[in-house]
Amino acid sequence: MAHHLKDLTIELDEKVGTVAAAAEALGIEGICGFVVGGKGVGHVLVADSAKARQALQSAGARVTGEQDVLVLDLEDKPGALGKITRKIADAGISLNAVYLATKTRVVIGAVDIEKARAAAGEGAASRR
Repeated sequence: MAHHLKDLTIELDEKVGTVAAAAEALGIEGICGFVVGGKGVGHVLVADSAKARQALQSAGARVTGEQDVLVLDLEDKPGALGKITRKIADAGISLNAVYLATKTRVVIGAVDIEKARAAAGEGAASRR
């Protein structure tokens, strides 16, 4: 049975060990992060958003957003990301998150995720 993965937007204090604490708190399928204005900002891909929220908050992270995302198998070669994101762009869809996940998958967030899914040519075979 396919399950829907969720993207959580998180904020962490910029100090030693905050990423480790968040990563240890739950099973993360994918993650990206960076520092903006002295705060760690990131996205994590999780299977159970309610449990992930609890675990992340217990680890000191602030969950500031949640969205459905498109999770696609990605060929492990230069240019593969460009091909899929070009299809979505050509359909006039703006992306709000793009990062890699386990098993050579790409995570794509968009304001209109269903249009992004259609533009990418994804249906029942997609990993979600």
